[in-house]
Amino acid sequence: MTINNNDTIVALATAHGSAAIAVIRLSGPNAIAIVEQFFYTKQLKKKSFNLTQNNSLQFGVISHQAIVIDEVMVSVFKTPHSYTGQNSVEVSCHGSVFIQQQLLQLFLNGGARLANPGEFTLRAFLNGKMDLSQAEAVADLIASNSSVSHQVAIQQMRGGFSGKIKILRDNLINFASLIELELDFSEEDVEFANRNDLKKLINTIQEVITKLVNSFELGNVIKNGIPVAIVGKPNAGKSTLLNVLLEDDRAIVSEIPGTTRDTIEDEITIEGVRFRFIDTAGLRTTSDIIEQIGVNRALEAIKKSAIIIYLFDAHTLSCGDLKYELDILKPYTQGSQLLVVANKTDVESPEELKKEFVDFPEMLYISAKEEKNIGDLKKKLVALFDNRTIDTTDTIVTNARHANALRNASEAINKVLLGLENNIAGDFLALDIRYSLDELGNITGQVTNEDLLENIFSRFCIGK
Repeated sequence: MTINNNDTIVALATAHGSAAIAVIRLSGPNAIAIVEQFFYTKQLKKKSFNLTQNNSLQFGVISHQAIVIDEVMVSVFKTPHSYTGQNSVEVSCHGSVFIQQQLLQLFLNGGARLANPGEFTLRAFLNGKMDLSQAEAVADLIASNSSVSHQVAIQQMRGGFSGKIKILRDNLINFASLIELELDFSEEDVEFANRNDLKKLINTIQEVITKLVNSFELGNVIKNGIPVAIVGKPNAGKSTLLNVLLEDDRAIVSEIPGTTRDTIEDEITIEGVRFRFIDTAGLRTTSDIIEQIGVNRALEAIKKSAIIIYLFDAHTLSCGDLKYELDILKPYTQGSQLLVVANKTDVESPEELKKEFVDFPEMLYISAKEEKNIGDLKKKLVALFDNRTIDTTDTIVTNARHANALRNASEAINKVLLGLENNIAGDFLALDIRYSLDELGNITGQVTNEDLLENIFSRFCIGK
């Protein structure tokens, strides 16, 4: 990708297809002039934009060769007071696909070119309106599918994460400059950077980086949904439970054991938290090769899940049997939250069942078929996730690229610490500090290249 920041681009900013309205966006040196060529009053008198104010909103028609294409509202943003930092225009028209195509073609003929995916946000980055991590947060905000992921994306887009990285880099740069100064006076054997102060600073920076790296595990589930595996023996009612949770017939339900032979996934939002449910094959020893593959995949799904719902038929499993089954699963459930749920409790009183399973005081009693106590199950899932521990004013890393750069910076910081312990020369310390600075700079775009920018912005939608 060759980055061109000096021409004028145009794209549809709203979703493709018919709608009440559509918005066409232009940005670049000639954005205002291109739209002005075709902008008239309703009486088809030539109309110029009022540019006495930085931003303006005007009503008129878009017409070409005395043929009115549509009545529109035109928003004008003069540089640098726009999303991209350039002259920008947004044309709000009626949402007819035909009108959208006519206007786009008109502006292309007028001197604009069609924008690449993410090119408006790329220009915002290139023109200093936001750094790279903020630009990536724009994509996360568009893709947010829960209140938590939305809040985290907003916090990052507003510069919360960038601010943390800036503080880290500024502190490192201050000491790096002192060490570089020592190198200039190496023959005089002077020490401008106090090693004890440097050690304290590096330890503090390492603590912050470690906290950010550790937050990625939480950030990843916030962004992609909390993986919840529904597991248990055949005919425990797993598929029925999945369908009830999703309020859709997503999985095949049958009295025949072993119906589910592969994992089935779908997502729902509960109290603002996104959960990704995984229905798995029934856990049992089988001679059926295909079913055994499903069982193996179920065990893999268990290992990758943050929460595991172990569902069992309350009338076919005793308390001792349940303990035995859970012991078998222990090697696969390390690090996960386990929720034991007794199903098919519509036949017998839960109070009688509680006497049988007295060793499981936290157990939930439901009937997936009768949709009994499903609300309690949903509340328990949210409680297990413990939404209260998420402070959306805190910095949570949700981007794998950022997490990888932080890990690389952490490795370099560890080398600096090791070097300080062993009293190595300042030039070697400077190398590791520079590497750490580069990795932190990669996050915000202070250190970047065209290939990286292409990789990031190509994932955006056109028009953003």
